[in-house]
Amino acid sequence: MTSPTRVLAPEGVAPGTGYSHVVWGTGRFVAISGQCALDEKGNVVGEGDARAQADQVFENLRRCLAAAGATFENVVKLTYFVTDISHLPAVRAARDAVIGPDQLPASSAVQVSALFRPELLVEIEAFAVTAEAV
Repeated sequence: MTSPTRVLAPEGVAPGTGYSHVVWGTGRFVAISGQCALDEKGNVVGEGDARAQADQVFENLRRCLAAAGATFENVVKLTYFVTDISHLPAVRAARDAVIGPDQLPASSAVQVSALFRPELLVEIEAFAVTAEAV
């Protein structure tokens, strides 16, 4: 598989900030369930700290991607669920630490009233495309 094709802003569509409007690739589709700021024992990391939680979420995503033979370069779509949209800058900073500006996936951000545990602030799911299995 070659790297996914990314279109930051198709003709007639206003450019977004920090994401691509369209991303596609060929290969094996990988879906990663929403990840939260839980360590390997299920303990919350960074209670009350959106950036610390986002960092843990991206580490969990990295591990899930690796289990499928993928990296962040293969990610074509991220969906962010935040309990307060004001957490988005912290989430973007954590994302920017692992995803380069030329690898921006398509993205959606949704403010939700709660996640499955009250101390969680951020959940992120990912879709990726990798080379076909050999």
